[in-house]
Amino acid sequence: MKVGVLGSGEVGRALGAGFLKHGHDTMLGTRDPRKKEVQDWVRRNAGAQAGTFDETARFGEMVVLAVLGRIAASVIELARPENLAGKTVIDATNPLADDPPASGVLQYTTGPNESLGEWIQAKLPLAHVVKAFNSVGNALMVNPRFEEGTPTMFLCGNDDDAKDQVAGIIRQFGWEPYDCGSIVSSRAIEPLCMLWCLPGFLRGDWHHAFKMLTH
Repeated sequence: MKVGVLGSGEVGRALGAGFLKHGHDTMLGTRDPRKKEVQDWVRRNAGAQAGTFDETARFGEMVVLAVLGRIAASVIELARPENLAGKTVIDATNPLADDPPASGVLQYTTGPNESLGEWIQAKLPLAHVVKAFNSVGNALMVNPRFEEGTPTMFLCGNDDDAKDQVAGIIRQFGWEPYDCGSIVSSRAIEPLCMLWCLPGFLRGDWHHAFKMLTH
């Protein structure tokens, strides 16, 4: 599959490397494909490509939005919503504010009855947005190892076929998918980033993940 990853920061590079590891043709999208860290990433990852946001959105059969939440609007504009029509878009963003954590709790730009995932789906009405990969640090996104077993990756979205497609990627990346329903469930999934980061900010513990236990 051709995968376009919008965002060349740590999350975008980690997910992009994961797609390449599992045999997907992958392009990393950025404002300037010639910048050093992007070219270094391309050289380190066999078969990797880099392009503008527009080129990457057109390239991908599946597209990943892996940028800071506060720049998601400008990236979507540069990628052009029409390039994403009919495609599955994995939304790995969180609505992080510029403010530092308060007692270890991240500050968000959204209120309790709204989410960035819903906003992104509204901006991309012809795409199938699936919230996923937002509740763990980039170092653990691809095939992490935990003695307790396979961790859970929560996802949500309005299109069942798109969610099935993303669930397949989640399993490839060493996680157990857990479907939380429609994109409205982003209101519950996005704050998991706050909870995941809390042990890191309070105790320097960044190696952990969530696990859903069911009968």
